[in-house]
Amino acid sequence: MAKKRKLLSEVHPVFYTLATKKGIIKRNLDDLFQRKKFSQVRSNDLLPNIVSQNSSNLIKTGKGIDPVLQENKAYNIELASSKIDKLIIRPGEEFSFWNLVGKINRKNGYRDGRVIINNKIQAGTGGGLCNLANTIHLLVLHSPLTITEFHNHSDALAPDPGERKPFATGTSISYNYVDYRFKNETDQNIQLRVWCENKKLLGELRSEKVFPWTYQLVEENHHFAKEGEKYYRISTIYKETQNRENSEVLKKELILNNHSEVLFDYDLIPKELIR
Repeated sequence: MAKKRKLLSEVHPVFYTLATKKGIIKRNLDDLFQRKKFSQVRSNDLLPNIVSQNSSNLIKTGKGIDPVLQENKAYNIELASSKIDKLIIRPGEEFSFWNLVGKINRKNGYRDGRVIINNKIQAGTGGGLCNLANTIHLLVLHSPLTITEFHNHSDALAPDPGERKPFATGTSISYNYVDYRFKNETDQNIQLRVWCENKKLLGELRSEKVFPWTYQLVEENHHFAKEGEKYYRISTIYKETQNRENSEVLKKELILNNHSEVLFDYDLIPKELIR
């Protein structure tokens, strides 16, 4: 098998920095010429109906997990959440994570947390915000909103605590050219809530009136496999749209062909799931 050639951004940090700057400039120009209509307005008046909700622990513990980076991650998430919470997305408007959060640097108060660069976990300013983007992604997947930009990284960053939940992690963002975006193509206002409380990240999507559908994520053929010297998590993940009244499946669409490099200790992979 031919050896895969490395990208320039993987060879030296200088090339990674240059690639990042190029990406930021291109994104700014694209948004300018396309005249994107981004959501900007927030309201303390909560819309009455909960479309979807999610919660996750901010602090992870275990072998190889730096507790300082975990605390910094929680701090970064709370800071960024404060710029998004209670956002109103009107019909026709688009949500952009970076348009709301802005630049991630020490000047704006961000600390070093865990980031993934070239499929390696390391310390980096603003680390942990992928967790926030992933929470928003889970909320949107359980709604009729339309995802317009999504990037994924490995969702095998750590062993699964308890029952496996698809998209517990896996959403990738990097200021500002690797964004997370969705559009409200419904006929009513939608409100996004994300906030931190008691070491948990909490999220809700709210609407003016109840939608006639519910949504469920279904994962099939979940297992781990060894390829060369590395292990990967493999599965297919679907989104089911169901009739709210009788749970009839109206649509089943493929969300992700999952092929994620395992970035935790291989000894912690459940043996019964290795094929």
